[in-house]
Amino acid sequence: MMTTLAIDKAIAKVPFLAESKNLKKIPLSGGITNLNFKIEADGRAYVIRLAGDNTELLGIKRDVEHAANKAAGELGIAPEIMYFIEPEGYIVTRFINGKTVPPDVIKQPDYLARVVKKIRLFHRRGPELKNEFNVFRRVEMLTKVSKRHNCKFPSDWDWIMQKMNEARKALEKDPYLPTPCHDDLLNLNWLEEDVPGEIGELRLLDWEYAGMGDIFFDLANFCHHHRLNDEQVRFFLNEYFGEVTPKHYARLRLMWPMSELHEAMWGTTQTGISKLEEDFQGYADLWFARFRQHVTDFRWEQWLKDVAGKPARKKRKARK
Repeated sequence: MMTTLAIDKAIAKVPFLAESKNLKKIPLSGGITNLNFKIEADGRAYVIRLAGDNTELLGIKRDVEHAANKAAGELGIAPEIMYFIEPEGYIVTRFINGKTVPPDVIKQPDYLARVVKKIRLFHRRGPELKNEFNVFRRVEMLTKVSKRHNCKFPSDWDWIMQKMNEARKALEKDPYLPTPCHDDLLNLNWLEEDVPGEIGELRLLDWEYAGMGDIFFDLANFCHHHRLNDEQVRFFLNEYFGEVTPKHYARLRLMWPMSELHEAMWGTTQTGISKLEEDFQGYADLWFARFRQHVTDFRWEQWLKDVAGKPARKKRKARK
């Protein structure tokens, strides 16, 4: 009942929907934090995204989400924004008639190349966003919120923090240039648009965690959500940079478990603040387990060294 009331209030605030004489509301599945509705009106289709309760405790800023999604829509990366409902921070976008790309398909070389182009385009052409996304600061923030809400922490928490700080110190030896990033590249956020007789564009949804961050967080985030193997990781990096250096590879491999730790802490925080019937504890436990696997990889010490390494200068040819 409350949801029906909220969507009706949202529609009333959008002039071209409020004036429509034939309007249909269809709930869309797939969202955990927010509620999404497909709205059909006067032969056109839109999506209204109702922001979830307490999402500001997850560090989400709806004005930043709007700015990122708007720019990404103009760049052909995301569904275009049609209206922004204030002060609620609800976004109305064009409805994309498309399908999700299964993980085993999106890992194929031609799809990986298309994914890289979308990610890199936003990194290069996205706007300066009024929000920082630093994975280490975000884990610290989510930890504080989780402790305030008496959430459960794993028994090896001190060791987890020790491994996180090892990665942080190594990465800080070569500080990143803050770049507009998406920061939530899970499989359900990618859609392939269905365009009759054409190859449809890949579209990237859900910009609520967008901010100025490290491009290697985005790259690692996509890699771990799609369980890329070593060959696929190297292909992915080569598509992005045109080469695979030990430093690039190490930076991605250190960011990989940091992104998994961020997922784990997102789940931990949700156990304390969310009213939804979701197994957030199970989600957190899954990602803590994956974090442990990756920070105990036999190459971990090597990556810590490689990530700060300066590229070797090319020797000048001796004059004859």
